Amino acid sequence: MNQTGSISGYHCEEKMPYSQLLSNEQVELLQRNSNVVSYSKKDIVFRQNTRTSHIMLMVSGLVKIFKEGRNERTVLLKLATPGEYIGMISVMGDQIHQYSATVVENADICFIDINAYRNVLMENGKFSLQLMNLISQDGLFIFNRLMNQTHKQLPGRIADVLLYFAEQIYRQPHFDLPLTRRELAEFAGTTKESFIRTLTEFKNDKIIYLDGSRVEIISMDIVKTLSELG
Repeated sequence: MNQTGSISGYHCEEKMPYSQLLSNEQVELLQRNSNVVSYSKKDIVFRQNTRTSHIMLMVSGLVKIFKEGRNERTVLLKLATPGEYIGMISVMGDQIHQYSATVVENADICFIDINAYRNVLMENGKFSLQLMNLISQDGLFIFNRLMNQTHKQLPGRIADVLLYFAEQIYRQPHFDLPLTRRELAEFAGTTKESFIRTLTEFKNDKIIYLDGSRVEIISMDIVKTLSELG
């Protein structure tokens, strides 16, 4: 893990949602109290049950957010992409991380001093309101995804995973799955064996093209229908 030092020349606000609502003075304050840290694949960003220390904003890469339970069981909550905050629910909650984060694809993460960020929130009501909206959206996404895991049949859950990567992560119908089969199974709320079997059925039915980690959705309509029907 390499810390890049001062943020001068590498402006976090370029990736910060709603940064256009900040004044020049507020931008300068955040710049003076920020730095960018570079992470490699599999690096740990933070662990569950540790204290929060900074606001963290994704600048580049991909990070896995997951909840650790008993018997080494984990629930993969979401993947964070550039422009997203990570750990914000914990920072604004009880100041203890309620989940863990590890790097899936090499990432640069902006660390912003909590006190400087809170000063901006107290001064800028419009920016604070938009941040509340982002935190709510993040919570609702996790809530809805966990509900879908409970109520949808396996083909619907696998379809949800494929749509998540196609529409929200890579924004195209062909991509390389960045997670292991075990992690993908956790994301779908099933076993590794069941995930592989269902994915193979999708391939045999010509719904997707599959070659190792390479996936192409051949019939987006069928995948969306499976997702909707559950």
